[in-house]
Amino acid sequence: MKPKMYKRQFSLLLLTLFLSTTLTTLSQAADWPQWMGPKRDNVWYETGILKSFPKGGPKVLWRTPIQIGYAGPAVAQGVVVITDYVTSENIKVENWNRKKFSGIERTLGLNEKTGEILWTYKYPVKYAISYPSGPRCTPIIEKDRVYILGAEGHLACLNLKDGKEVWKKELTTEYKTKTALWGYANHPLIDGDRLICIVGGEGSHCVAFNKLNGEEIWRTQTAQKKGYCPPTIKTIHGVRQLLLMRPDALTAVSPHDGKELWSVPYYADSGSIIMSPVAWKDYVYVAGYNNRNMLVKIKKDPLTAEIVFKDVKKKAMSPVNVQPFLVDNILYGFDQKGFMHAVDLPSGDRLWETTAPIDGKRRPHYTATAFIVKNNDRFWLFNERGELIICNLTPKGYKEIDRAKVIEPTNVARGRDVVWSMPAFANKRAYIRNDKEIICVDLEER
Repeated sequence: MKPKMYKRQFSLLLLTLFLSTTLTTLSQAADWPQWMGPKRDNVWYETGILKSFPKGGPKVLWRTPIQIGYAGPAVAQGVVVITDYVTSENIKVENWNRKKFSGIERTLGLNEKTGEILWTYKYPVKYAISYPSGPRCTPIIEKDRVYILGAEGHLACLNLKDGKEVWKKELTTEYKTKTALWGYANHPLIDGDRLICIVGGEGSHCVAFNKLNGEEIWRTQTAQKKGYCPPTIKTIHGVRQLLLMRPDALTAVSPHDGKELWSVPYYADSGSIIMSPVAWKDYVYVAGYNNRNMLVKIKKDPLTAEIVFKDVKKKAMSPVNVQPFLVDNILYGFDQKGFMHAVDLPSGDRLWETTAPIDGKRRPHYTATAFIVKNNDRFWLFNERGELIICNLTPKGYKEIDRAKVIEPTNVARGRDVVWSMPAFANKRAYIRNDKEIICVDLEER
């Protein structure tokens, strides 16, 4: 073969591989297969999304009745997967004394285009948790399987096509642990052949299961309280590190075998550690209820963590319901009092605050909630009042572009009506649930 011909064919081969990879990436980006989206970063990667709402708000393409739950939907391969809790008892209570309620947890597979229920997976379960209004964890869809984690620790793998059970685990029974006060809310994580879960128990705070058959691969750490922070993998100094945030420590372990890499002590008396750790350069930021916050700097040789600041007042932020969003070195999010802040890292200085995303009151509602997603150069918020908001977030401030009411708040928190469920953004649509229905909202630019 002549050299020029060989070079031409080789170039065509590279172009074909590039286009194939690019098209595959774009097609995957249209789905929202897990909590916080395809890359667990709250970025909506689609283009062609409307810049403002039409008169009267965006069109609702379908509505499907469901029951109560906090868990958001997952959308992939033409199927919307959502979980709920069916009970005849009045469970819209705070339930601090952990009274037991009887009901059925369900996982529903819906036709993404029509909302038709394709299959149902269900099992009886008694809730003895505070805010017992249904499951917390968004399902994970991967290839032909779905992974779910119920509020009382029912972990299962289902067939995406028909909802049939592939394998299951009862975490509290098998690991001799107790459900946390607010239930299992630590969204599991798939890493290679491993399904990584926060479990609890002696030596099993975090467990990696074989995602295909449910067999344990490794277990690691012991914690007095398991907290609610999802397992999170970040690469720092070229090393992939599984960050585990619990009420008494921030620890990094190897995702491959669970061996500890470094750890720093932490203290959260309530156990309310919810946000995923945020990594910026060689820093990791974590925070939780009651003004607990911490920034650590990771050193390379050997891997160690040094506390930069901890539990500072009138600085940083302490998220409760909302995962903060990092742009460059600026962290945007809500603190426990309901203020939205922009926080500079690594100083922890607050650049601004506002209550506008909720209702604009100077004294915001405690634990006021608006979930944050970035799409191209704009942000989308979904607040607890059932409103979608398009806005800009910059170090200079919050600028609202448009908002529209799309669903009713059907739950109750601290005496006010709320909807506390993260939407899914896929196929130029938003999939949003409350305790009565899940809806599909058209957000395509026309």
